[in-house]
Amino acid sequence: MSVPTVSVLLPVYNAEQYLDQALQSILNQTFTDFEVIAINDGSTDRSEAILSAYAQQDKRIKLISRPNAGLTPTLNEGLGVAQGQYIARMDSDDVAFPERFAKQVAFLEQHPDCVVVGCRVMLIDSEGLDITPFAQETEHDAIDNAMMSGQGGAICHPAAMMRCDAIRSIDGYRPELEPCEDRDLFLRLAEVGKLANLPDILLQYRMHPKSIGHSRRESQRLQGYRAVKDAHIRRGLKWEDPEVTDSPQRSVAELHEKWAWWALGSKNVGTARKHAMLSVRRQPLAASSWKVLLCAIRGY
Repeated sequence: MSVPTVSVLLPVYNAEQYLDQALQSILNQTFTDFEVIAINDGSTDRSEAILSAYAQQDKRIKLISRPNAGLTPTLNEGLGVAQGQYIARMDSDDVAFPERFAKQVAFLEQHPDCVVVGCRVMLIDSEGLDITPFAQETEHDAIDNAMMSGQGGAICHPAAMMRCDAIRSIDGYRPELEPCEDRDLFLRLAEVGKLANLPDILLQYRMHPKSIGHSRRESQRLQGYRAVKDAHIRRGLKWEDPEVTDSPQRSVAELHEKWAWWALGSKNVGTARKHAMLSVRRQPLAASSWKVLLCAIRGY
């Protein structure tokens, strides 16, 4: 059996609601020389049954199922068994567009100095409605500068394709940096090669209140500071600890309000109205919720 060009790293934990969509989007890729390392991280829902059914239908899907260990150990476990030259990250609630792998493989083959290539993504809600495109920088210096200044999302982790040998050369993910293990990884990879983002939107990135960026916001922020501090120290750059202030967790109503504004700004009026209504229902006395609802009804 030939060695695949791409190993898709798919950690799964209680993802039954969206897992079928994620798997179908992988199997619908125009680039077909890949394996899927699907690790069921102790799910208690139907995720294992869904994965098992797909693995029986398509031999490219390699299923590992075991007790819960957490995201970063799961990612490192996947790296340990991956056979591909390239590692494509994928989350179990996202949707890859059919040309994603083909375009990222072509870019890496044309740019041997590049160790990570991401892409721009479309933010969607829990029902798959477009919220807004997320337009990251495309060139190495701009991406690295954004991360070094503490910005998140300079490369969307589940939209990234990376050189496997480069990741292994820096010993993979650091579990102690979770839930900011991705930014830490990209900062360390930037020290052994170039980073890039394709200008194409090639992934739908799902936003919902249980997403790590919302449910573990404060921990992610603090670990993000640590990742940036460590990068400054490794590179021999001056570092001054920033004044850390509390970053209160957003309520679900506030999340819907934010998504409504984002959707309205991208002229996704239907999505804006939906989330504005959800915000008003959860906090009917909040003037800010009524404001975005009135703007959404008006359409601008």
